[in-house]
Amino acid sequence: MADVTDPCCAPADADVRETVRRKYAAAALAAAQSARAPGNCCGPVATADAAGRPVFGSVLYDDDEAGSAPEAAVSASLGCGVPTAVADLHEGETVLDLGSGAGADVLISAARVGATGRAIGLDMTDEMLALARGNAEQAGASNVEFVKGHIEDIPLPDRSVDVVISNCVINLSGDKPRVLREVARVLAPGGRFAVSDVIADEDMDDATRADMAQWTGCIAGALTRREFEDALAAAGLTDVEIRETHRVHEHAGAAIVRARKAG
Repeated sequence: MADVTDPCCAPADADVRETVRRKYAAAALAAAQSARAPGNCCGPVATADAAGRPVFGSVLYDDDEAGSAPEAAVSASLGCGVPTAVADLHEGETVLDLGSGAGADVLISAARVGATGRAIGLDMTDEMLALARGNAEQAGASNVEFVKGHIEDIPLPDRSVDVVISNCVINLSGDKPRVLREVARVLAPGGRFAVSDVIADEDMDDATRADMAQWTGCIAGALTRREFEDALAAAGLTDVEIRETHRVHEHAGAAIVRARKAG
């Protein structure tokens, strides 16, 4: 199977990043102009499975999980899961959300870590950052910050966060091993990694991976379980757990991925 980071088989990182940026900028503008954003940024991927069960977007959040986050933030979710449901957040922790979008998971995290904690959202898209900051203002959240940057080069100091979360974003990176090395760098010893992401089936063909149209569709760029496990281990993360939650495509499923930085 082709390595998704192999330059012979994947689009150039800059091309992937710009394609993703344009798609998510359009989604942010759509969310700002309507009460409900599109259910996902996944191109040809359906928002529901064959049985009609939702696989992407705000419908994955129940009322308890959404908490006090503004409806506008939750309804603009483009994710494939609810990472805050498995992150086991505690009072006083610092949480970083990679590809924070409209800010729903950041605001949910901020409420859970409390006034002594901090929630940071990292996003490369100006339109999403503006949307998230507006949602944070609406929520009256004082312990949140939204930072512009790339998940391959996180603009935070070493060992500065307790938990890294993300919702269906890492699969969109053109250099996932670098993302995971950055995660390990910014995590404090004993820190936790808890994300929702798309995991490709082992039998995904090279043509699907190479299709640029699907790089914004979460599927072509996704790692397999084995590739994700290997990349996490190479980054220095341990206690890896990958659990599929539901199917999102004939070639892939959404999964919870958890790991820990050695203390």
